[in-house]
Amino acid sequence: MNAPKLAEVMADADLIHDRDVLEAAIEEMADAIRSEYADDERPPLFVTIMNGGMPFASQLAFALGERGLDLEFDYLHATRYRGATSGSRLAWLHRPATPMRGRRVLLADDILDEGHTLKAVIRWCEDEGAADVRVAVLATKIHDRCVDGVCADWSGVEVPDRYVFGYGMDYNEQGRNLPAIYALAD
Repeated sequence: MNAPKLAEVMADADLIHDRDVLEAAIEEMADAIRSEYADDERPPLFVTIMNGGMPFASQLAFALGERGLDLEFDYLHATRYRGATSGSRLAWLHRPATPMRGRRVLLADDILDEGHTLKAVIRWCEDEGAADVRVAVLATKIHDRCVDGVCADWSGVEVPDRYVFGYGMDYNEQGRNLPAIYALAD
């Protein structure tokens, strides 16, 4: 059975955070992140976790640039969802090409849900020799199922324990470009 189209689920979806709230949260995160890396001689390696992290990472990178923090960019694509609404095994679709040995790495992702993907990504960065791995996420889902030891160093907003989409997060690969976060109807 095919999943409903985005327009069908939007009719009953709940708006969780609008664009103004998300952009203000990103600005606040940029202030905190800037102070963390202010004295570093080398720019941090800013790694976007695709696809969901792209809108958030772009906004965060611009906010950091406005604050005078230079970044070196790369990306990775690791997913457990692959268009579904629940996760499965992690699939690595692209790993960063930039050497991480001795580097401070800042991961940017759309959401911290249970943390399985982030745990694997952090471990991989550490195995590659990263000196420090920090995590910035747009949203953190509120529940008690998070993997032990996985947390975001910076999180913009909290979202309920429901299926959320928009601002990078998808509903069956739809809606990533919505300028707000929505939740499917209960």
